[in-house]
Amino acid sequence: ERFHLANRIDRWVLKHAVDKMQSLPDLEQVSMLYINLSGQSVGDRVFHRDAIELLIHAGSEICKRICIEITETAAVTNMADASVFIDQLHALGIKVALDDFGAGASSFGYLRSLNIDILKIDGQFIKNMLRDPLDAAAVRCFVDVAKIQGLRTVAEYVDNEDVLVHIKEIGIDFAQGFLLHKPEPIDQLLARCNQTLITELAG
Repeated sequence: ERFHLANRIDRWVLKHAVDKMQSLPDLEQVSMLYINLSGQSVGDRVFHRDAIELLIHAGSEICKRICIEITETAAVTNMADASVFIDQLHALGIKVALDDFGAGASSFGYLRSLNIDILKIDGQFIKNMLRDPLDAAAVRCFVDVAKIQGLRTVAEYVDNEDVLVHIKEIGIDFAQGFLLHKPEPIDQLLARCNQTLITELAG
């Protein structure tokens, strides 16, 4: 980002993600692929144009399996551009997640302006919520607001069973963290998904 190269990297990532999905023998292997974008790309209308063109050519079956993640800070900094870009993505059937919610100067008011689908709660609140009453209160507040807005929620940084149990109890929809899975090359991940699918079909 310092050298203004982030949008080039985002183009590369988006194209390779689409290429990987197009190469799959069965798209049912992937229910949803989440792709992060930098703040620079969110505020770059040329990037928006190129991304939308790429996704149009990818087709609806791929688009409905993609969720674009935009950080809260990037969305607030580029509110007008982010809002337009989100609407363009939705027109293609793509979901949009607001990432790292709570990390910046959170304001529930702008959730009305951003037509997002998923709220990802920043891990700094999740990892300490069992020890810090303020973090626990913040998370409950985020979940309540998300439910009112009709948004699905994701807890980041879930790294132990106690936290996983608690976030289920308070109504968070999904969890992300090393307790569940650690990063690995996409080919290995897809091979595991394919094996699971085969097992389920056989069973």
